[in-house]
Amino acid sequence: MFRFTGKEIRDLIISFIVIALGFTILYSNGDYSHITLIFPIVMIGVGAGFIFHELGHKFVAMHYGYYAEYELWPTGLLIALASSFFGFIFAAPGAVVIYSNGMEEKTNGIISIAGPIVNIILGLIFFLILGSLGNFVYTETGAIVYLICVLGTRINFFLAAFNLLPIPPLDGSKVMAWSVPVWLITFAIAALLVLFFGGIL
Repeated sequence: MFRFTGKEIRDLIISFIVIALGFTILYSNGDYSHITLIFPIVMIGVGAGFIFHELGHKFVAMHYGYYAEYELWPTGLLIALASSFFGFIFAAPGAVVIYSNGMEEKTNGIISIAGPIVNIILGLIFFLILGSLGNFVYTETGAIVYLICVLGTRINFFLAAFNLLPIPPLDGSKVMAWSVPVWLITFAIAALLVLFFGGIL
């Protein structure tokens, strides 16, 4: 049974807002006069990317019979906000903590790769929606949907590639400990998506 505690929901909301603000600052390119307009648009792409990434970890861990709960990392939140002013963002606001007395590297790797895979799927969904807009994109509402989908595509592919970096405590280090070929293939796909879609969008 999938359960959420009040503390977990609070941590998810706080992390979501801070990460969305960080990406808003990043995409503002130093011009913060339109930050209130950019923030809601970024929140949708980040919201889907961040929330479903963490839920991917949580649900897969619980599928294996473990109790899992998201916990924010205050230092990570501060780093995310501070880094966004310098043209990049270190998006590690917290993590799903899995309570166990021991876990096989394969199980840990599968749980860890779930989040980045969710981001890749979401990025592709946003891109497919983007490609289906047609003439709707020339309307006021269509223009907003277009921006949401562009940012949703970019942010989700970025989150996938970033979290697959083989640096503890990021997901990539646990995936690599389980299987180097699986890590290499998944990271290569995520990195190529970042490079390709960053260039055409």
